[in-house]
Amino acid sequence: MAPPKTETEKPVNKPQQPKPKPVAARQSSIALLLPFGLDHLNPGASYTNTTLKQANIALDYYQGFKLALDSLTSLGYNYKLRVFDTQGISNESRKLAFNPNIWGSDLIIGPIFPDDMKAFAQALSGPRKPIVSPLSPAAPATIGNQNLVTIMPPLAQHAATAAKYIQNRLQPQKVFVLKSGYSEENDYIIPFKNTIDSVSGHRIKVIQTVVVRGRLDALLPQLSATSPNIFIIPSTNQSFITITMHSLDTLASRYPVVLFGHPNWQKYSFLHSDILQRLRTHITSADCVDYKARATANFISQYRKTFHAEASGYAIKGFDQGLYFGKLLGENNGDVRNMTKADFSGIHNDFHLVKKPGVGYVNTHVNVMDYRYYELRKVE
Repeated sequence: MAPPKTETEKPVNKPQQPKPKPVAARQSSIALLLPFGLDHLNPGASYTNTTLKQANIALDYYQGFKLALDSLTSLGYNYKLRVFDTQGISNESRKLAFNPNIWGSDLIIGPIFPDDMKAFAQALSGPRKPIVSPLSPAAPATIGNQNLVTIMPPLAQHAATAAKYIQNRLQPQKVFVLKSGYSEENDYIIPFKNTIDSVSGHRIKVIQTVVVRGRLDALLPQLSATSPNIFIIPSTNQSFITITMHSLDTLASRYPVVLFGHPNWQKYSFLHSDILQRLRTHITSADCVDYKARATANFISQYRKTFHAEASGYAIKGFDQGLYFGKLLGENNGDVRNMTKADFSGIHNDFHLVKKPGVGYVNTHVNVMDYRYYELRKVE
């Protein structure tokens, strides 16, 4: 009987297979700017509820991002990740813009809050490197930096997606926009109308009306008894939404109704699924995690094993973005300027980046969801 192999004995004629290497093994540098608020750990200091929440977001995002880089490193890619604490303070973010270790990086990710990003991006005077806004859907025009990369689709993109869906799938003659009267609703209404006018060649008439106490009687002569009547509610006001949807629910007993709501509705617990389903409600979403998918289950398992914690939505976003940008950097010698040619299917959303003059790159991929079987499902 042959003696057992020792731990140091190597197999004969079975050379180890090298790990697959990227096109270039150049070390890519990434600066990550997150609101850890570590100054709150100093003697005599303490976190408030707000700063603790910010720190938790920062930690979750960092751990997801780091897990993605670790997985890419195992394939032969090479990164230098530097992490900086913005403290969630605009002045601190502005100071960081003058740090050569940041503006000299191949890629800058963060700050995560709009005011902090604006202060940072406007002060940045170094080389023109991509600056990723990882979690905020704020309109990139409010930041004012042509190197900005807005990963979370802005509200205007949600409105445009809804308009294209209505034109392509429903093809109505009219669309009714039910307004509460607050001016911020124009952030949705204007891009919605501009898009639907463009894609329909002005064949779809957009009728805007201010609804007071849910009264819809003035619209009755314009409604169809046979074809779907398309309604848009761009409001986020709970009282207005509740009253107006109750009126629409009554209306739906006599007229076919299809409702499109603001993307923030996905977060609202006061909305009733039975009413949402009766109104055939649609909501656009840039955060659609399929927890039954194998990729999701694998990530959650690996995250739990690595950090002994459950993965939040911020951890998932960090992981997706780490994979996307990490791979771009590794395959292109630290350059990510070909983002418009590199689509990505992530766990929480897909990335399809478009270069827009003066405001940088914007992710234009938005899902359309509707209520079926008393839950929100992705429209195929």
